[in-house]
Amino acid sequence: METFQNLFNTAAFQNFDLLSSLRSSVNSLQTAGLMDVVDVLIVAYIIYRVMKLLKDTSAARLVKGIIVLLLVMLLASVAGLTTISFILRNSLGIGVFAVIVIFQPELRRLLEQLGKGNLSRLLTPADNKDEIEEAIGATVAACADMSRSRTGVLIVFERRERLGEIVATGTLLDADPSPELLKNIFFKNSPLHDGALIMRDGRICAAGCVLPLSGSQNLSRDLGTRHRAAVGMSESSDSVLVVVSEETGAISVAIGGMLKRHLSPEVLKKVLESELLTEEKPEKNRLTALRNIWKGGAGK
Repeated sequence: METFQNLFNTAAFQNFDLLSSLRSSVNSLQTAGLMDVVDVLIVAYIIYRVMKLLKDTSAARLVKGIIVLLLVMLLASVAGLTTISFILRNSLGIGVFAVIVIFQPELRRLLEQLGKGNLSRLLTPADNKDEIEEAIGATVAACADMSRSRTGVLIVFERRERLGEIVATGTLLDADPSPELLKNIFFKNSPLHDGALIMRDGRICAAGCVLPLSGSQNLSRDLGTRHRAAVGMSESSDSVLVVVSEETGAISVAIGGMLKRHLSPEVLKKVLESELLTEEKPEKNRLTALRNIWKGGAGK
């Protein structure tokens, strides 16, 4: 028993005190200067950008788990649970190597960007307007061809609301959109042609995804599952959805629970550019503008 107690009375254990560290941090804030504030803001912004990179990835869940462990270690230290504190503290050393192994792809990508001199792209907000324009062009061209061949299409353009749960129902792709690739995905013999394709930040994120169906009674009875799924997804998120009917080849767009049918490729391009390339307006104003432009409700 004495040996066990001496184990917790070692110098290494006594020198690592979370409460003392917190008190030192508070004292440092009282004497902080301008450069200290700048230093903290820079570090906070870097952490924010790293969190944005990890968002909607498996790494994000691992980060949450690490944060939970750190909170448990803090609470254990405050409550005087010496055994738990000792185990968690000594696990941190092993945890550093584990994190390096787990985050190896992300760290490699970061180092590659540093080697290419692209650090600014990691630390500044991404301007993916060009990528979105290319995605719109590829979508319009592919939909025009698939409309003529009467190939069923369901494409979701993700906006501010992330669709992580929907993406999880399909197959991850992470590919640059092109008319040829889109037509291959929705080809009738393709294993992914029945599901929805998710477009995120101008790239194909996933395909074969399952969308919620709309329960609205105002939709036309001749609408199939694709159109009802498009309306249902637009009701529960701010996404823009493009549908091509397998029966008629008609091109439709669903936004905010409204469905506009029988669009030409030229009108489709204008609608996508208006919704995806311009700064978002308040929801009420956006829906009002759509009603004024389309002059009709769902299914008309």
